[in-house]
Amino acid sequence: MKIAVLGTGMVGQALAARLAELGHDVTVGTRDVEVTLAKKDPDTMGNPPYATWAHAHPQVHLATYAEAAADAQLLVNATSGNVSLAALQAAGTENLAGKILIDIANPLDFSAGFPPSLFVKDTDSLGEQIQAAFPRLKVVKALNTLTAALMVNPRNLADGDHTVFVSGNDADAKKTVIGLLESFGHTDVIDLGDITTARGSEMLLPIWLRLMGVLNTPTFNIKVVR
Repeated sequence: MKIAVLGTGMVGQALAARLAELGHDVTVGTRDVEVTLAKKDPDTMGNPPYATWAHAHPQVHLATYAEAAADAQLLVNATSGNVSLAALQAAGTENLAGKILIDIANPLDFSAGFPPSLFVKDTDSLGEQIQAAFPRLKVVKALNTLTAALMVNPRNLADGDHTVFVSGNDADAKKTVIGLLESFGHTDVIDLGDITTARGSEMLLPIWLRLMGVLNTPTFNIKVVR
């Protein structure tokens, strides 16, 4: 499958590498290709610049948001939540129409420092805002409740015995996304319902962030026991 991963950070890199490993034709989308490749310093988390990662993953292409989206059959929103709508606008409404978008972003607001709050919650969600802005896009919220390494390799923790969620309005789109998650190794995928249920998974982030602080690691996840 031709897949566009929008976002060049840690999450985008993890998803792009795993998807390419599984045999998909992957293009990473960025606002400005030259600027992205020119960065030489690690990011705020200490991760190496994109160019270093790209050198180790020559099978993954880099293009503008619009170029990546135009050729894709499925897209992944791995941008920061506060720029997700702008990135998708840059990708182009017509390039998105009729396609599936796996929305991994969270509406994190760092304006008051760490831990961040949520800039949308309770009666709305980032997933819903994206769906409203691009009504012909088939938005499926998924993978936003765990760290990048576990998104793509769930068996790195408890042999994969933990839970992920999907939310979206289109049943067939959710089936496609669930199949992709299962190809990563996820065995417990719960369909929460339509896109409004993304409010619940996004609002897990405040407790997730505090657990990370207490456990001193991002390598943990929730298991729904039933």
